[in-house]
Amino acid sequence: MGSPSESVAEKNQGKPRGIVLIEKLKKTSVSFNTYQAVVLIVTFFAYASFHATRKTTSIVKSALDPESGAKSTKLLLQLGNGWPPFNGPDGTSLLGELDVAFLFVYAIGMYFSGHMGDRMDLRLFLTAGMVGTGVFTALFGVGYWGNVHIFYYFLIVQMMAGLFQSTGWPSVVAVVGNWFGKKKRGLIMGIWNAHTSVGNITGSLVASALLKYGWGWSTAVPGLGIAFIGLMVFLFLPVSPESVGANNDEEDEECSPKKDGEEISEPLLRSEKEEVESAVGFIEAWKIPGVAPFALCLFFAKLVAYTFLYWLPFYINHTAIDARYLSDEESGNLSTLFDVGGVVGGILAGHISDHLNARAITAASFMYCAIPALFFYRSYGNISMTMNIILMLITGMFVNGPYALITTAVSADLGTHSSLKGNARALATVTAIIDGTGSIGAAIGPLLTGYISAKSWNAVFTMLMAAALVAGLLLTRLVVSEVATKIQESRSCPGPPPVEV
Repeated sequence: MGSPSESVAEKNQGKPRGIVLIEKLKKTSVSFNTYQAVVLIVTFFAYASFHATRKTTSIVKSALDPESGAKSTKLLLQLGNGWPPFNGPDGTSLLGELDVAFLFVYAIGMYFSGHMGDRMDLRLFLTAGMVGTGVFTALFGVGYWGNVHIFYYFLIVQMMAGLFQSTGWPSVVAVVGNWFGKKKRGLIMGIWNAHTSVGNITGSLVASALLKYGWGWSTAVPGLGIAFIGLMVFLFLPVSPESVGANNDEEDEECSPKKDGEEISEPLLRSEKEEVESAVGFIEAWKIPGVAPFALCLFFAKLVAYTFLYWLPFYINHTAIDARYLSDEESGNLSTLFDVGGVVGGILAGHISDHLNARAITAASFMYCAIPALFFYRSYGNISMTMNIILMLITGMFVNGPYALITTAVSADLGTHSSLKGNARALATVTAIIDGTGSIGAAIGPLLTGYISAKSWNAVFTMLMAAALVAGLLLTRLVVSEVATKIQESRSCPGPPPVEV
């Protein structure tokens, strides 16, 4: 029989070092609810940092390419001479190529990351992705101090950053899936998914504030930030209850027979000890009902969302609002309101879809509402600052709402679909398929915008409205199915008995 110290060491073997230290200081084990809180907090800040670094290039665009689209001498004086090779006549196109290179590698890497995420230690996998992202985001800024003017340097750095970024989303969704069941999934994940907008806002504010010291700082500091948070992930992130020996006090209740009408909460992922089957294959995951329509819908939804992510500060900077052009910092700060609207949209879409139990109806409705929102923002956003803020908030709400819903609650639903017959080891793969397909659209949108915006911003917004329409139409079959189910349920469930007078 081993000594007590050996048994303790064996028990702590799978625990992150930070958790072990906390337990030593508290002299008691961490509770299941505390683990859940740690998971939500750590994964929230982890993915927020991914988006903070992703946002930096959109902020520095005006500093790299100040002349493109500038319509006043005053604005050109504010922005300076730019940075070769991006300050030439084809500067806007070159910036668009950087975006598409990043997002194309990100999308391809997403498919592989999903497979690896179902088969590796997610804590180590996510940590490596965050540190790698930090290194290459900072290397983009090194070009400023190194006086680098070679386009391919920036192109390769962006491609490597995209590869490491692809590890983030499948990892955080799978970890959260290990710890949380289906109850109120749309609302919980809608709130948790605010990390996307929080990261975008933080990245915009930090990068904008640092531009005055040189654009290199706007990428280097966020790069160091995500590397530091990656260290926190390594020290504190518990991948699953089994990996840290955590027991849910409510587990027995959940496993006991439920009365009619009670909700059964199932774990999104079972432990490897319980699941002996192999992880679901790529082709098999595509065949899960609903995966293909939602993946294609996200293709067009992310095309719209990422065009705003990468080009909104640039658009604001080169569009007069109330007959005044804003500075780089002012444009970056104003663009954060789009993400504020996105936070509201994500939570609202999650809550509505939970209440209606209709993911497709909710997502399609938001995409259709995004069409007039985009039209009004382009047509009337330049009238006054107040009008611009209001319309930007509304646009962000309708554009980011379905994007947040599909990448979180919908992916989790499909990753535990009944057609899998108990094999729950599909969540990271399904998440990667849906978000990876969406990321291809996210690459195409900014690329096309780089070329089209040089001729007409009206054409850009027409493209975005068309994409929103197609995104909604792709869910038509699922919407019809959900409506038919609702009608059938209403007919099968008798109403309350009449009240006797």
